[in-house]
Amino acid sequence: MRLLLLGGTRFVGRVVAEEASARGWEVTALNRGTQPAPEGVRVLKGDRTTEDGLAALGTGEWDAVVDTWSWAPAAVRDSARLLNGRVGHYAYVSSRSVYDHPLAAGAGEAAPVVASSPDLTGEVPYAEAKRGAELALEAEYGGRALLARAGLIIGPHENIGRLPWWLNRIAEGGPVLAPGPRDLALQYIDVRDLAAWILDAVVARLGGPYNLVSPSGHATTGELLEACVRATGSDAELRWTDPERILAAGIEPWTELPVWLPPGELYDFLHTGLVERALGAGLRCRPVAETVEDTWAWLRSIGGSAPQRADRARVGLDREREAALLKG
Repeated sequence: MRLLLLGGTRFVGRVVAEEASARGWEVTALNRGTQPAPEGVRVLKGDRTTEDGLAALGTGEWDAVVDTWSWAPAAVRDSARLLNGRVGHYAYVSSRSVYDHPLAAGAGEAAPVVASSPDLTGEVPYAEAKRGAELALEAEYGGRALLARAGLIIGPHENIGRLPWWLNRIAEGGPVLAPGPRDLALQYIDVRDLAAWILDAVVARLGGPYNLVSPSGHATTGELLEACVRATGSDAELRWTDPERILAAGIEPWTELPVWLPPGELYDFLHTGLVERALGAGLRCRPVAETVEDTWAWLRSIGGSAPQRADRARVGLDREREAALLKG
C-alpha cells in the first residue's frame, strides 16, 4: 500500500505514519522538513502556504492520501485538485468542531455544520477552516472522500498539552483540584485508535463524514484522573470540587482545567456525540488506563515536557490559583 501523508511529523500525522509503516506500507510525507519524520518515511519538502508549495507532488501516484491540514482550506482545495486521478482514496482528518452551535446532545453526522468556503485563505477560524477543507474535497471527490471528524484527541505525542498537563500536575503530588462531577462522562479518542481506524477505512474505501471519538462515557473524569495517579505512582490527593465553585472562582474549563467541561451546552457539544457510524465501521477504543500509562511513558522518555504547537496557547491551571481555591 502506497500512502501519501500531507504532514506527518507531529501528532496525528506522525502516529498515522508510524502505524502505516508498522503495517509494511510505503509511506511518503510532504511537509516543510522542519521536524524529523518517523523512521522509514520518505520525505518530500513543500510548504502548502506558498505558491509552489505542492511542486514536489507534480508527479507520482499513491493508493491513498491522508491529509491533516488545520488552517486555510484553500491549501486542501489545491492538493485535492492536483492529486485527483493520481490517488486511489483521499482521507481528511477533520473535526467535530465543524458542527454549528448549539449542538444537541447525541447529535450525529447529519447535524448542521458551520458555513464556510473551500477558497478561504489567510487567518481562518478553526471550525470554518476544517469545514472549508471538507467542502474542497466534496467538490473534487464527492462522497468518496473520507471526512474523519475527530473529537478530543489524546495519547503519546500530544502537542496541545491536555493529558500531559494532568499527568505532570498529578505527578507533583499533594492536593489536586479535581473538577466534578467525578462520574461525568468523557468523550475522546486515543490518537493510535484514530490512526488505525483511518488506515482501515482507506483500505475499505469508506467515504463521507464519520464522528471519530469514543462513545460518551468510555471513561469518566474520575477514571481519567485516577488512572493518572496510578500511572505516575503519585501520592496526589484528588480533591473533587463542584463545578459551581470552580466557575465562581473564575477558573476556565477546557483551558485551565484541560479536558473538563461542566454540564451544559458546550459539554453536550464536545462529550455527547453520536458515534454509531464509526463503531459500525470498526472503531475500537482502548481502555483509558492504557492511554494514560503510555502517554506517561512517552513523556518520561522525552524528559517530561511535551512539545507545544505554536498556534495554540498553553493549557493548565496556575498552582497559586489552585491552592487558593482548595484553601478557600
